[in-house]
Amino acid sequence: MRDDYADVELTFLLGLGFQLVLGEFTGRLAEAGYGDLRPIHGMAFQALKGRGATATELAERLGVTKQAAGQIVDDLERRGYVRRDPHPEGGRRKLVVLTAAAREHLAVAGRVLHELEAELGGSADLGALRRELGRVVRALHGQDGLPPLRPVW
Repeated sequence: MRDDYADVELTFLLGLGFQLVLGEFTGRLAEAGYGDLRPIHGMAFQALKGRGATATELAERLGVTKQAAGQIVDDLERRGYVRRDPHPEGGRRKLVVLTAAAREHLAVAGRVLHELEAELGGSADLGALRRELGRVVRALHGQDGLPPLRPVW
């Protein structure tokens, strides 16, 4: 059997895979009642998990400008997914933290993503794919943390 993708560049296949999985994932999230959120919102939630972050830190983690991060925070605050708390170190800075609504979204999104991965995995070893992609990221970025994703949609 001929492999139609054997001659396709790896970066193109990775991009197509990302685009198609993300599209399916966001469609399923919309069916679960989260049609108001875009992929950038979920990435912001991931960056804010735990103790939260300032808008400047969020910009660095997402690879966007401070202005763009501020707009994302304003939008999510209006929707009730984040709130701005006084920063523990004082000053004028604010700590952007997730609300219960955002944490519920993350729980639903996690379930949807795991179901999708299980369906797509079939007989493939997604653990091996994840390890190899992690190896590629570390080789190109280094060992200290994840690089910004730099959303382009």
